[in-house]
Amino acid sequence: MNPPVRLLVCDDHTVVRAGLLALLASAGDIEVVGEAGSGEEAVTLAARLRPQVVLMDLQLGSGIDGVEATKRITADPDGPYVLVLTTFDTDADITRAIDAGATGYLLKAERPEELFAAVHAAAAGRTVLSPPVASRVMAQMRAPAPRLTDREQEILARLSEGLGNREIARALFISEATVKTHLSRIYDKLGVDTRAGAVATAKERRLLR
Repeated sequence: MNPPVRLLVCDDHTVVRAGLLALLASAGDIEVVGEAGSGEEAVTLAARLRPQVVLMDLQLGSGIDGVEATKRITADPDGPYVLVLTTFDTDADITRAIDAGATGYLLKAERPEELFAAVHAAAAGRTVLSPPVASRVMAQMRAPAPRLTDREQEILARLSEGLGNREIARALFISEATVKTHLSRIYDKLGVDTRAGAVATAKERRLLR
């Protein structure tokens, strides 16, 4: 019989952590070796306790979030795998977590058996995605990237730096009216209607150079 999977649980809500610990204890072949209430604590405990898998929430209140904690934990080539367990399934959250090195992305709405199976799969280094997450990832991969002109790329880059229309116009030696025209075209191509939305979508789809 294989030894139980050594697991570290990270969630900033005490009640949620207690529920997870009780649920995981019923699995029989998963051993929770530690629990963390913050990203910093998860990083420290992962290095000290050497679990095989870290079950990581994304939103962790104050301090570093689950994505940054995942990045730090997976930076160690001998460190544990990270399995994200969250209620958030936006494209931005999924992309950031996977880019940070997460082996899997699970939603808290999954059944207990799915969670147990995901922990074991993660311990073996296999990628695990909740069905809704997998669908979003596939849709992202299939969606053709919008084609931005060089000028639109320049304006988008200035936008990501927090510059206003007047500052962008000065930096690129064009008029504010021209900046507004280009912004309107960028919004149309990205399917957004705000500056923040344009920057977030551009980052998700890796359009920023």
